[in-house]
Parts: sequence; structure tokens; C-alpha cells
Amino acid sequence: MQFRQQALAKLQSPEELDLPVRFARPQGWLVLSVTVAVMAAASVWAVTGSVASTVSAPAVLTHGEGSYILQSPAAGQVTAVLAKEGARLPAGSPVLKVRTAQGDAVVRTVAAGRITALAATIGQIISTGANVAAVEKVADADDPLYATVYVPAENAASIPSGAAVDLTVQTVPSQEYGVLRGHVKSVDRAAQSAQAIAAFLGDSQLGRQFTEDGRPVAVLVRLDRSSATKSGYRWSSVDGPPFALTSMTMATGSIRLADQRPVDWLLP
Repeated sequence: MQFRQQALAKLQSPEELDLPVRFARPQGWLVLSVTVAVMAAASVWAVTGSVASTVSAPAVLTHGEGSYILQSPAAGQVTAVLAKEGARLPAGSPVLKVRTAQGDAVVRTVAAGRITALAATIGQIISTGANVAAVEKVADADDPLYATVYVPAENAASIPSGAAVDLTVQTVPSQEYGVLRGHVKSVDRAAQSAQAIAAFLGDSQLGRQFTEDGRPVAVLVRLDRSSATKSGYRWSSVDGPPFALTSMTMATGSIRLADQRPVDWLLP
């Protein structure tokens, strides 16, 4: 009964309308202001900003025109090896002499280049079309090196010409000398078969290796030149390695893809 009388008395008393009403504490206004500022900054970044991404793939240092596999035009026994690995030869130079049923035949280079591998030895019996040598198409020792990076085909459209490339060279300790710098010169939009890769690199094993997960796209990378390093190319370190680079050296290339607008993936 006592509580009921107190409730009735409170209802009959006038409301305290002269007291100010506090909608929010100062700390609440601070939190609200910060939230609004963050949302505004995120909206501006979503419209004007960009997201950088890279793709990494196996690479090979080569001269610009690549290599080719020299094949024997006749079957028979190798009686002489007329060239040495590492020798630069003009087109039409003799490489092997083969004794056939019709007489001696000479296997000659198809184009000028450097012998990077000899697969035939004296006394060996070879068949018509057998691979006997790999020849890199380079006429001058000062011809610059390039890197060919074999990236997955689905990334080809996102690689712009001139994109920055970092190459981790297998024969160079990256912890000490850093990575090799370069820029994309061209992107071959056609996917490469194992046979096409083997024909360009002069190595059928690499052709099979680079196509294990599907046909890749070949990206030709121009290496940045530098007169301040022993190798003649620019590295992430000041001096780079204290030796020259050679062709057919394996590497891993990291290519910067075209920047993507965040709004493209933030909005459905």
C-alpha cells in the first residue's frame, strides 16, 4: 500500500522540465567523429586508390632470340666432333661428322650462335632427326641478356608493358647481393607448348618442366643496365655480384601486375 501511494504521488508531481537533457557524453562525440573520419577516408581510397599485386614464375636468362636444337639430317655413326661447347660459330659451321651408308655427312649450324650443349660423342650411333646440340642465337659476346619469365596464362592480361620485374637469380645469393632489376619488354599472348619452349630454350627438359601445371605465357624482360656493377646490370644492392652473368641461368621472376581499383572488388 505504501509503494502504491508513492507511485501516485510521483504521477501527480510536475515533471522536471527545466533541467537540461544530455544527449551524449563528450567521449561519445569523439568516438563518433573518429568513426565518420575513417569511413570518409575509406570511401575516398576506394574511389581513387589502387591495390598493387605481383605474380611470381620461373624464368631463364637468355639472349633475345633464344636458342635452337640442332638435329642430325642423317642416321649413322659419329666419327668426329668438330665444335666445342661455348664456341660461337657463324651459320653453316660444321659441328659433327657422321658416317652413313651413303658416305660421310656433316651436321652444320642452322643460324649463327654459341654452342651451349653437345649431346653427341664420337662413336655414338644416332638416328635421323636426333638432337645433337643446343645452339644459342648470339653473334656477339656483348649482346645483352634478357629474362624470359613463364607466367600462368590467366595472368597475362594483367601484365602491362614496362612493368617492374625483380629476378632472384639461382647462382647469386640474394641475401648478399639482392635481386636483379628489369622491366617487361613484351608479353606473348599465346600460351606456350612444351615443344615451343624447348625450341626457344634449346632444352626439352625445361619445356616439360614449365608446362607441368598448364601452358604458360612467355614474358620477355629487358634487364636494367648499369656501368657501376661487375655484371653490367642493375641490382637491388649497390654493387651486385662480383662476376658476370651467363645465359641459360635459372631465376624466379616477380612481376608487378597492373594496379587494380579497390572499388572493383569492394562493390558487388
